[in-house]
Amino acid sequence: MARTREDDACPGALQVHQAADGALARVRLPGGMIEAPQLEALALAAARFGSHAMELTSRGNVQVRGVTDAESLADAIADAGLLPSPSHERVRNVIASPLTGRQGGIADVRDLVRTLDAAIQANDRLAHLPGRFLFAVDDGRGDVSGLGADVGLHFLDDDTAALLVAGVDTGVRTQEGAVTLVDVAERFTEVRGTAWRATELIDIAPLLDGLTPTAETGATWPPLVRPPVGWIPQDDGLVTLGAAVPLGVLKTRVAEYLAAVGSPLVITPWRSVLICDLDEGIADTSLRVLAPLGLVFDDRSPWLDVSSCTGSPGCAHSLADVRDDAARAVHDGTAGLHRHFVGCERACGSPPVGQVLVATASGYEPRHP
Repeated sequence: MARTREDDACPGALQVHQAADGALARVRLPGGMIEAPQLEALALAAARFGSHAMELTSRGNVQVRGVTDAESLADAIADAGLLPSPSHERVRNVIASPLTGRQGGIADVRDLVRTLDAAIQANDRLAHLPGRFLFAVDDGRGDVSGLGADVGLHFLDDDTAALLVAGVDTGVRTQEGAVTLVDVAERFTEVRGTAWRATELIDIAPLLDGLTPTAETGATWPPLVRPPVGWIPQDDGLVTLGAAVPLGVLKTRVAEYLAAVGSPLVITPWRSVLICDLDEGIADTSLRVLAPLGLVFDDRSPWLDVSSCTGSPGCAHSLADVRDDAARAVHDGTAGLHRHFVGCERACGSPPVGQVLVATASGYEPRHP
């Protein structure tokens, strides 16, 4: 159902959201990619102008809560190279296979993500995309194609990708990459009316105008809810360390330690961090330093089966401190069942599979579809 509300209150680095615990800013990281000096600068700015704990989002972005000086925070974000386009900063929502180009996958899509980001910024019409509109680039392994992006590519070989709209294969095959995604997004701005997402359109046919399906339509991919964690050998002989961040809350001091490793980082759509391109000695040392700080490197950890919205006191809508309740429930769950704790019926941040538990005056109740 299309929303009747026409103003887009989705926060960014410049347009902050006034939450119960103060202003909230969101920094977009296309493909989740961020360099170590950028993460350090963001952590220092968050601690100075906001909270000492940042939030990782289900789109591989970073949020800063309790912002006391939004202008200074935005200046620090820009100085770190994380605000390349003030006019487009809220629409640079791009998720991509986090391990692409390092382990597995059919294609290395890192350069495509960068090209797509540049193409989005260069298109004046896309400045008017809703802040919730989501692009996805899957390198063929199927990890992000199931996450419900509005428009995406799922690579079938090094050069050819299936075009997805609202997470469904349209039957269109393309070698144009970023051009195709931008064209579809531009058409969405023309036909969306009050819709904020492709799933809210009655008919997606206008988005595919001029594109000819050459394969069967309707294929989907199962959604994933668990991040890659632990010691991950790269195809080039180096190592990636996958660190789950419990409930997506990354303390700024821990972020500084991550940055101190000095390697490229990726924030994943599962609220985790990849520390990439390490030799084995540095990886071993980093693991020994980072694990005691609360990061999770064990793929059997019950923390991987629990998530939550912000809850109280950060959200005025919430009926409970859901993070505290989720943390208490970590060790009493059922293995393999993902549980997402939320403070109200809006169920923010809910994963596409698993159990959503909604806070009520008498406790938590499962949310029914």
